[in-house]
Amino acid sequence: MNKELAMNPNKLVSYLGKPCKEFTKADIVRFIEENEIRMVNFMYPAGDGRLKTLNFVINNAAYLDAILTCGERVDGSSLFPFIEAGSSDLYVLPRFCTAFIDPFAELPTLSMLCSYFNKDGEPLESSPEYTLHKACKAFKKETGMEFEAMGELEYYVIADDPKVFPAVDQKGYHESAPFAKFNEFRTECMAYIAQAGGKIKYGHSEVGNFTIDGRIYEQNEIEFLPVAAEDAADQLVIAKWIIRNLAYRYGFDITFAPKITAGKAGSGLHIHMRIVKDGQNMMLENGVLSKTARTAIAGMMELAPSITAFGNTNPTSYFRLVPHQEAPTNICWGDRNRSVLVRVPLGWAAKSDMCRIANPLEQESKYDTSQKQTVEMRSPDGSADVYELIAGLAVACRYGFELENALEIAEKTYVNVNIHKKENEHKLKDLAQLPDSCAASADCLERQRAIFESRGVFSPAMIDGILKALRAFDDRTLREDIGNDREQMLELVHRFFHCG
Repeated sequence: MNKELAMNPNKLVSYLGKPCKEFTKADIVRFIEENEIRMVNFMYPAGDGRLKTLNFVINNAAYLDAILTCGERVDGSSLFPFIEAGSSDLYVLPRFCTAFIDPFAELPTLSMLCSYFNKDGEPLESSPEYTLHKACKAFKKETGMEFEAMGELEYYVIADDPKVFPAVDQKGYHESAPFAKFNEFRTECMAYIAQAGGKIKYGHSEVGNFTIDGRIYEQNEIEFLPVAAEDAADQLVIAKWIIRNLAYRYGFDITFAPKITAGKAGSGLHIHMRIVKDGQNMMLENGVLSKTARTAIAGMMELAPSITAFGNTNPTSYFRLVPHQEAPTNICWGDRNRSVLVRVPLGWAAKSDMCRIANPLEQESKYDTSQKQTVEMRSPDGSADVYELIAGLAVACRYGFELENALEIAEKTYVNVNIHKKENEHKLKDLAQLPDSCAASADCLERQRAIFESRGVFSPAMIDGILKALRAFDDRTLREDIGNDREQMLELVHRFFHCG
């Protein structure tokens, strides 16, 4: 067997000896039969961004074949706000490539993500995962290249304060135990996510660390590796499900909410992207950011205001998007600059052999680091529907290739300074701002909706549903009204604590 497959943490990959993309129905049946699997779970994202679950007891071989082939019927009106009760029946069909062993089930259980189909057996145009599929397909048709993505999943773990080895307030970045209290919890989450097929880059404690009313709030992050955009979204929704379930087992509370309280670090869901052709990363050219990358960035600069409608979906999102919190407020991009909206992270462009310098006994390395370069959208947070968000980013990057003046836009919006420092105020004045509320975000999406609806990517019904949901918050002046009022902020956070 291929050594790489044998070492894969996903038990189906190692057992079947093939990559998950090659799984067939016969493979799933064989694994179930030979590993005494007792139950099958269908899982599918709904309008609230969370995974829903349908449980099946395996009665016999014929029944197993039936559910794998035909799927099952579900009530769409209870899953999506845009579906009417009078015509609500939908089908859910499992995607075999997403199969994994449920790490929390008492009985041996195989789980799979599903796709939605309408009454005619066609993919549901307004489902989040199919919207992402359409966005990726349109991107490839326009550019001839593949759109890849990865997420930085930030969250707070909340538990009783042990009152020993206290971490320094807002200084938790990469802290080790015992000052960081939940490193073991995070690594256990990472192991389960990997077993479910998640391609993880690393995990660490983050900046946020504080106590309120005898409870410790510790921020953590799990960062993924770049994969096909559709796979990236699947991995993120499964990861959130795993983190919450494991926290429940340990009696911890978990929140992906963008803001916890005034003056403390909020949690983002930064999305890194790269564009690939024939297996090669197209983001670099001769060691510098390529024309391809700058063209995609231009599209994001143009559509940034409306991308918030997918990535910042409740009022607390806009309490995070304020100056001096390592969160963006203005529409600009730059290199290694955490004050910008789109950041070009450090990309291993140094000419020195760092491994050999650190380890003098090593031979000269010939490692191709060009594959590592990405660009990072920093505005989204944990309230996002990840499928809609990544679909919106795919549309934005594609839109860059449709603009005649894309490179001019990229040049005009580039900054190489901290825009929030007083000496750079002149630069700040020239930059457009992100929306400051759900209501303002809805206005932006309304103005730019035709771009997202073009090529049939976002359905009008989905856009209408998003606009309705955002405007229902009636929060146009909320950030100004609340200000730094701790009690009102906590009330708001509590309301949206389990978002996304």
